[in-house]
Amino acid sequence: MLTKRIIPCLDVKDGRTVKGINFEGLRDAGDPVALGALYAKQGADELVFLDISATNEGRGTFAELVIEIAAECTIPFTVGGGINSVKDVDRLLKAGADKVSINSSAVKNPDLINELAKEFGSQCIVLAIDAQHANGDWMVYTHGGKKSTDKELYSWAREGEQRGAGEILFTSMNHDGTKNGFAIAALNELGKQVTIPIIASGGAGTMSHFVDVFKEGGADAALAASVFHFGEIAIPDLKSYLRDNDIAIRN
Repeated sequence: MLTKRIIPCLDVKDGRTVKGINFEGLRDAGDPVALGALYAKQGADELVFLDISATNEGRGTFAELVIEIAAECTIPFTVGGGINSVKDVDRLLKAGADKVSINSSAVKNPDLINELAKEFGSQCIVLAIDAQHANGDWMVYTHGGKKSTDKELYSWAREGEQRGAGEILFTSMNHDGTKNGFAIAALNELGKQVTIPIIASGGAGTMSHFVDVFKEGGADAALAASVFHFGEIAIPDLKSYLRDNDIAIRN
């Protein structure tokens, strides 16, 4: 049986970890390098670092921070934000990242997924999808949730898989930061639409929400931020709780 993964997410802005609600009202959550090292020691399976202002500021992800993270982090980590080319990915992987996450740039230029998968392999290409549910549809947003698109969640995820993405990181903008639970129904449907692993993001508030996202949502991994950053859930306690609920989890 494949084990489920617990992935803390560090949204980085101006060199600091930040967290908001529904992509708004950001507040400081600490030093990303120190937090990454702490989560690795606590037993996180992977880490995700997202430079959330890179796309809106029209610049690339800062490789210097990736080098710092790699020096302190003992588990695989994914980096995203402002990635637009093979050159960008090459720079980040050489700096120490294990995988890259692409979002806005892939929507703008879907062929980028093909190019990156061909150059580096699907296993290190994560297609991040931020989507909002309204009027019965899940529609995709870019630029940190600031720009709407005409793409629909499920069709875009299928296209991403066909083009070579190795994983889907789906964030429900409706659930982000609310701590009311993950978008279970959408995750369930997403799992029927693609065969690659799905990372669920948005809505974690209690340990039972993680049980729900794995048992009912069918996610392969669960990503969370504020519940870890502000000490509401400790990763060792969460893993013990998941094992008690018959969920296969790494030590």
